[in-house]
Amino acid sequence: MFRQAAEKLGLEIALDYALQCSPDHPWVTEHPDWFEHRPDGSIRPAENPPKRYDDVFPINFGCADWRALWQACYQVLEFWVGQGVRIFRVDNPHTKPVPFWAWVFARLRTDHPDVIMLAEAFTRPALMGELSKVGFSQTYTYFTWRSTKSELRTYLTQLTKITPDYLRPNFFANTPDILTRELQEGGPPAFRSRLVLAATLSPAYGIYSGYELCENRPQSAHSEEYWDSEKYQYRPRDWQATDSLAPLVTRLNEIRRLHPALQQLRRLYFHSTDNPSVIAYSKHTSDRADVVLVVVNLDPRQSQRATLRLSLKQLGTKPGAAFRVSDLLSGTSWSWSGGRQEIALDPTTAPALLLSVGR
Repeated sequence: MFRQAAEKLGLEIALDYALQCSPDHPWVTEHPDWFEHRPDGSIRPAENPPKRYDDVFPINFGCADWRALWQACYQVLEFWVGQGVRIFRVDNPHTKPVPFWAWVFARLRTDHPDVIMLAEAFTRPALMGELSKVGFSQTYTYFTWRSTKSELRTYLTQLTKITPDYLRPNFFANTPDILTRELQEGGPPAFRSRLVLAATLSPAYGIYSGYELCENRPQSAHSEEYWDSEKYQYRPRDWQATDSLAPLVTRLNEIRRLHPALQQLRRLYFHSTDNPSVIAYSKHTSDRADVVLVVVNLDPRQSQRATLRLSLKQLGTKPGAAFRVSDLLSGTSWSWSGGRQEIALDPTTAPALLLSVGR
């Protein structure tokens, strides 16, 4: 019923595939050998120092009865596929052995090739890459913590030039566990600019519930955990709030559907700016029939001016020829000529230009 109701609203259901157990799970009593034990014989709870989770029992994928355990884990996945779910967000896949995932994906390719598996793998780059190679459809990335122009350029160069053949990044601006210092301190302007970056730098991006309302209260000082986290409770919200970012989310998604240049990863080019707080980049289709230029103010506190030094070759325009740019966010358009352009961006009103480049 829930899935059918969602489909009537044009939504797809994604489930969290978390391979671990609560202390009262039947596996604990029926298959105690599927878990790690302390020297005193009790089951060892999950730990992520300095945190310890006494209500979570991690599974021992290398136990003596591993074949039956792996089969049981796959049956959980197959049950939900049978209920019509085709998208799974996999919790901490890097804490499970890669051979287990290779076995899972070998079966999925045969049984359910349309299933999408998103790896919540905030781990070492080499292991993230290995999980992608073994079969994960998409992966979380370090974008959440890449905020300066230099960090973004370096990281996107890696994703678009070094690993695009196997690693398919999904840029989440936040997660239930990760409220970055940038969002905590930058307020709505930071939420807007990060949203634009996520939606235009990667062909897949995501936000978690409450991002539209710029929720940025941390659990405590120096923490990235949310206050009143939805991991532990249901959070009613005023979705009709006048200051919601929902209209911006809607418009960005419309733009992404209309512009195929934003639907691919590789053809990304960073243009030069003389201001470290302003980043400029473009994307284009192979025939340059669609070219989009994005300029973002990375400073959520102050207006920033910058001189852009654009590569006309990347934009598909000729030196000395005038070309039309249309701001897809504001609806205004104007004519430019040459690669040197002056811009100003106010983070409180228009932190970004999202320009369709014409000839």
